[in-house]
Amino acid sequence: MKKLKVLALALVCAVFSPAKADEGMWLLQLMQEQNLADRMKAQGLKMDIMDIYNPDQITLKDAVGIFGRGCTGEIISPNGLILTNHHCGYDAIQQHSSVEHDYLTDGFWAKSYQEELPTPGLTFKFVDRIVDVTEKVNEDIRKGKVTEAESFGSKYLKKLAADELKKSDLKGKPGISTQALPFYEGNKFYLFFIKTYSDVRMVAAPPSSIGKFGGETDNWMWPRHTGDFSMFRIYADKDGNPAEYSAENVPLKVKKHLTISLKGLQEGDYAMIMGFPGSTSRYLTESEVRLRMEGINVPRITVREERQNILRKEMAASDKVRIQYASKFAGSSNYWKNSIGMNKAIVDNKVLETKAEQEAKFAAFAKEKQNADYAAVVGKIDEYVKRVTPLRTQLTYFTETFRSGIEFTLTSKMEALQDLATALQKNKKKDVEKAIATLKEAYADIHNKDYDHEVDRKVAKVLLPLYAEKVPAEALPDFYQTVKNTFKGDYNAYVDALYNNSIFANEKNFNAFIENPTVEAINKDLSAEYAAAVSKKYKELADKLDQANGDINLLHKTYVRGLCEMYAPTPKAPDANFTIRLTYGNVKAYDPKDGVHYKYYTTLKGVMEKEDPNNPEFVVPAKLKELYATKNYGRYALPNGEMPTCFLTTNDITGGNSGSPVMNGNGELIGAAFDGNWESLSGDINFDNNLQRCIAVDIRYVLFIVEKLGGCKNLIDEMTIVE
Repeated sequence: MKKLKVLALALVCAVFSPAKADEGMWLLQLMQEQNLADRMKAQGLKMDIMDIYNPDQITLKDAVGIFGRGCTGEIISPNGLILTNHHCGYDAIQQHSSVEHDYLTDGFWAKSYQEELPTPGLTFKFVDRIVDVTEKVNEDIRKGKVTEAESFGSKYLKKLAADELKKSDLKGKPGISTQALPFYEGNKFYLFFIKTYSDVRMVAAPPSSIGKFGGETDNWMWPRHTGDFSMFRIYADKDGNPAEYSAENVPLKVKKHLTISLKGLQEGDYAMIMGFPGSTSRYLTESEVRLRMEGINVPRITVREERQNILRKEMAASDKVRIQYASKFAGSSNYWKNSIGMNKAIVDNKVLETKAEQEAKFAAFAKEKQNADYAAVVGKIDEYVKRVTPLRTQLTYFTETFRSGIEFTLTSKMEALQDLATALQKNKKKDVEKAIATLKEAYADIHNKDYDHEVDRKVAKVLLPLYAEKVPAEALPDFYQTVKNTFKGDYNAYVDALYNNSIFANEKNFNAFIENPTVEAINKDLSAEYAAAVSKKYKELADKLDQANGDINLLHKTYVRGLCEMYAPTPKAPDANFTIRLTYGNVKAYDPKDGVHYKYYTTLKGVMEKEDPNNPEFVVPAKLKELYATKNYGRYALPNGEMPTCFLTTNDITGGNSGSPVMNGNGELIGAAFDGNWESLSGDINFDNNLQRCIAVDIRYVLFIVEKLGGCKNLIDEMTIVE
């Protein structure tokens, strides 16, 4: 085992430098060590930094949490009212929608607790406690309980988290779980105690013509006029503890909620965001950036573009399909366009050149320090990239095609067909009954309310030949031989046979099989062959990539440790990993290109200017047009009488920050972050302080829509608002 090297990050990466720009998704628990208060105060922070995060008292941290599976939400009333983005609540809105109750089109407004809609599967998570466990991990490495390479692994970290929970005073408390994660590429480790509430109900959502105004066209773009918000509420048992849904549950009396400011904002005003950024890769080498571009972004763009072309056409032709696929399409489109923008921005913003300059500087630093590990590490990472690029590319095409693209036979429960075959061969009645029960679950899982067999058939007819075109023959699942030999290479004929005749194709076929299940029928079934082949090939490709990865985690650990030393005393933030972070900056306009200036805010006037009744992305609701015509904005208008919609800040954010609160220098809510700008989509890899902007919906627009369009004065009345 290599000698363990421990980085004292509190010294190397945590010293304040006045040259620090706005870059940084900062760990709350390191803000004082990194002396961020001085910089934040200089930019306009008025509150005490200890009121932002203090492990010994209630702070702003306690009003922010994880909404659903990948967004941020903030508490905006004493009664557990959550504000997040419309696109974050989109799954829930779609889940409750039907042709008869089309909340996607019409919006949803609960005028009382009784009208709020339970949303199965939706959760809200608070960070209850953060503990530094770096020394515990290093001690385990020194004692041989885990290797340094294994310390990054989920198996070890899950056990560590479970063991620490057992020793904690929070053991056995309702809703409490733990998560241990590496930071600074394994140079630091933190343990998070999470409290999860599982009864979260839908309260308010504007129509998609407001919440998604601009659609694909405006996504990642400025100027923006999107009312990207929705509201939910946390319910708990009578004692305030997390509990599964019950009619007896009551709105949670929270320990902290955000005050809302209607004071407005000016260019240069301080702005800070607290949330859960998903993933950044700021410490990649030049070769790894190329890997991201070619091995991940290009395959993702290629496959999603073909699938979305089909979905777009089918959704336009049917309201039923539009509702079924609305959330799926939005999720797919978001990172399709992000990947396009990222590759363009990497070139436009000369990210590769910047990385090359950093590596040259690092080589000189390593030589000066006479550090052999530092001198060799970039070259070893380059070797890794050369080794894994073809495998990474193949696996991306595979996952985009078979795990994200084609839905039929996607579920792993279909493997129960083989379990059933085994049970039938052994004539074990109980095992047969168990396998059949699993198969029934699988059928229901596939043919759910948001799945259309004919739409998916059309997707398969395009994606199966596309995958074969893009990867070498050895990356093809075995069912491609059936296409070649039995169907003479005719993909359409193969897909039709699969979607018409297989056990899982329709209820008639499935019930006929269940009434008389035989091993012969399973062995002849195309869906059984398809599912087994896809599963087998995925494991094969994933195993090859895992083997090719080698000791890349340890190489990254060495490289990041060296970079922190090289840049000292300037503080560096660890890459985002969906843990709670703070970013600070200012309200600010920008100039994307010669002769073009974007001001820092937009107004409702821009919505009317963009209106296009023939384009579903730019339809404006009649009620909103009426409010605009009469200037019925109430107390939410600007001093000049206009209605603000969105604004820009220099905050450093990424996916996962969607829904995050944007707060002023007093910690008061002024907006909700929902996007970044097109010109800086390389920001997850390399932050550009001149171009990087966060796009937020103005809280005044949110409240205006809630009160004037939604008629929910009841919600306004429960908030704490300062004029």
